[in-house]
Amino acid sequence: MMSEIDAQNSQSAIPSYKNSDLSTDERINDLLLRMTIEEKVGQLATPLGWEMVQKVNGTGSETEAFRELIEERHIGSFWATLRADPWTQRTLQTGLNPRQSAEAINALQKYAVEQTRLGIPLLFSEECAHGHMAIGTTVFPTSIGQASTWNPPLIEEMATIVAKEARLQGATTCYGPVLDLAREPRWSRVEETYGEDSYLSGMMGAAMVRGFQGSDLTSGENVLSTLKHFAAYGVPIGGHNGSAVLTGSRELHTQHLYPFKMAVDAGAKSVMTAYNSIDGVPNTSNRALLTNTLRDEWGFDGFVVSDLYSIDGIAGSHRVAKDIQEAAVLSIRAGVDTDLGANGFGAPLLKAVEDGLITEELIDRSVRRVLRQKFDLGLFENPYVNPDRAETGIRTDEHKDLARQAARESLVLLKNDDDLLPLSKNVSSVAVIGPNAHNVYNQLGDYTAPQPPENIVTVLEGIQSKLSGDAAIRYVKGTAIRDTVFNEIDLAVEAAENSDVAIVVLGGSSARDFETSYEETGAASVNRETVSDMESGEGFDRATLHMMGRQLELLEAISETGTPVVLVLIKGRPLMLNQAGGQATAIVDAWYPGQEGGNAIADVLFGDYNPAGRLPISVPKSEGQLPVYYNHLKPAHHDYVELDASPLYSFGYGLSYTSFDYSNLQTSVHETAGDLSVGVSATIENTGQTDGDEVVQLYIRDHISSVVTPVQQLRAFQRVHIASGAKKTVTFKLSREDLQLLDPSMTWVVEPGTFTVMIGASSDDIRLQTRFEIKNEYKSLPLE
Repeated sequence: MMSEIDAQNSQSAIPSYKNSDLSTDERINDLLLRMTIEEKVGQLATPLGWEMVQKVNGTGSETEAFRELIEERHIGSFWATLRADPWTQRTLQTGLNPRQSAEAINALQKYAVEQTRLGIPLLFSEECAHGHMAIGTTVFPTSIGQASTWNPPLIEEMATIVAKEARLQGATTCYGPVLDLAREPRWSRVEETYGEDSYLSGMMGAAMVRGFQGSDLTSGENVLSTLKHFAAYGVPIGGHNGSAVLTGSRELHTQHLYPFKMAVDAGAKSVMTAYNSIDGVPNTSNRALLTNTLRDEWGFDGFVVSDLYSIDGIAGSHRVAKDIQEAAVLSIRAGVDTDLGANGFGAPLLKAVEDGLITEELIDRSVRRVLRQKFDLGLFENPYVNPDRAETGIRTDEHKDLARQAARESLVLLKNDDDLLPLSKNVSSVAVIGPNAHNVYNQLGDYTAPQPPENIVTVLEGIQSKLSGDAAIRYVKGTAIRDTVFNEIDLAVEAAENSDVAIVVLGGSSARDFETSYEETGAASVNRETVSDMESGEGFDRATLHMMGRQLELLEAISETGTPVVLVLIKGRPLMLNQAGGQATAIVDAWYPGQEGGNAIADVLFGDYNPAGRLPISVPKSEGQLPVYYNHLKPAHHDYVELDASPLYSFGYGLSYTSFDYSNLQTSVHETAGDLSVGVSATIENTGQTDGDEVVQLYIRDHISSVVTPVQQLRAFQRVHIASGAKKTVTFKLSREDLQLLDPSMTWVVEPGTFTVMIGASSDDIRLQTRFEIKNEYKSLPLE
């Protein structure tokens, strides 16, 4: 008897899976019936991509290695095909510009579509957390700086541009956002996160997802979003990247999984596993995470990708599998759909099917998930991109303007004694000093491609553009970040002594260089033989948080001249500022501000922009306080013998060139049989002389609960612009989800009782508070 698919195909020369009039499910069913087991497994492998492309006579094209891999393994996806950095050995000279990238991706797609049996187009995944990590693209502030804006609409706009720049070159998937909570600042990847708080991280992550994916994945300007790293990756024991995580199930679900749930609800189509284990189970083989929570509880319908070689790590690092075949079996059973690195989902997976360890139906499940994204992207109809658009539509003036705005909004004014800032543009002489004052790569952060110097504005260059030719600008590097041999401190002191103000730019660096060695996963390896500036970025965990090298010695020497000191910090993690705070009159925290960072910093220093960035992570007084995040569980912390328990600068902190008063806090509780909401409003008045933004933050506290809850928890915020002398009423609406907890039976519930709502300028600067009562219980289904 002729099958329905055969009947359809007999009426048309076009196979059903190529017929766009059919539903996606019908097309997937038809294609699966045609595929061999080898072709299916090939769709689940995502090998490294940069060796698949090359330049031939100035044109991007495929390599012989690519053709061989497609023929031998029927590969369906590639990662980092356009990535350029010291690890890939792709430089400005050897890498591809945007036009060549589009040409190369088109060549790969053309081979896959026209030279393979079934003509299945490819997925191309790229790193995109603060700009597409390819030559010639726009570089935005790293994620910790993005979070400092407290402005999700701005981040959504930024993500829209990043997605467009990636898609115009042929990328289909952007890795990002990173939603790990950075509650261990010694950990090397703090800069890639949105900080310590689950709600702020979730709001930023959801904005990134919306920006990446848009409303139409077939637009030619949008990409799939891959959430990283699932889950609890940001709190490894001792700050060791990828190490085991100690967390209870309740904390896992209420804190570490919270931002991922918000991003999945925003429509994310892909999730990446993490290298760590939780309670003895590697995340890449954790069915409770990847299936029970992600799919069964949350309804996620995208695909799960392993982190690079994390399937290998189930056997090689975690030692819970005897070999790569067993690791592959454990991971696909748990819910992993594609193998980044592609060692496990290849011959080992095929052998597992042959040996009866897994069924072909299990393979089909993952293949369906991958193929669905290819259909949803419209790749079967439009696999190619336009090189002309790639050449003209990337790093435009509009994109650079947004990079500058994102950098300006990310800057956090930590200190401004005697109203030293903003500086007058009529200043006659300025000393610009420090290892990060005029260093392109130290300003950009990890996961950044090589950049021609003319594409980046350093702090020195930003200051030069602000001042007239009559002003004397004296630049001295002074010291390196880590190297203690380089010493221009005497020259720096001389420059400061002869200037009206000293702008000292210190901090850290995640800048990879071609002398650094790299692990198989791409993480940098600490090398005690060679001293680069790199002290942060993937693989560079710290034992302490002090400034390295001779930086504090430099700052102290400048301070002793008596010249007013403005300290500008460029870095990827919180650093100890106890000593530095006593030596600088003003402090501006810039994180890694991206390509327009120099302009943005100068805008703030000279008053063309009123800073309103707020800290997304607490700054400790001592490593001995760690962890020091604001929303710890009750009871309240008591002081130590040596010092108090509070951080130097708290979560949500940041100053302005103006002042704001808070008044008229109002609440209204609305309860029905099935749901509830709480309305909250307050009036904010700009009482200073300067227009500015205020970040109004709403925290809650549950007074009596069946389980221990945080001392306070951020549940809403708004960044509002208020003119000098003006008032604005800010309104919030708290939902059932904002008030719920996981009770002793692991059931989500809003319990009746008293809550305090707190409105303030930071977690420790609460201006208004009041209580409200919830009368009824609102219970959801228990977790499995």
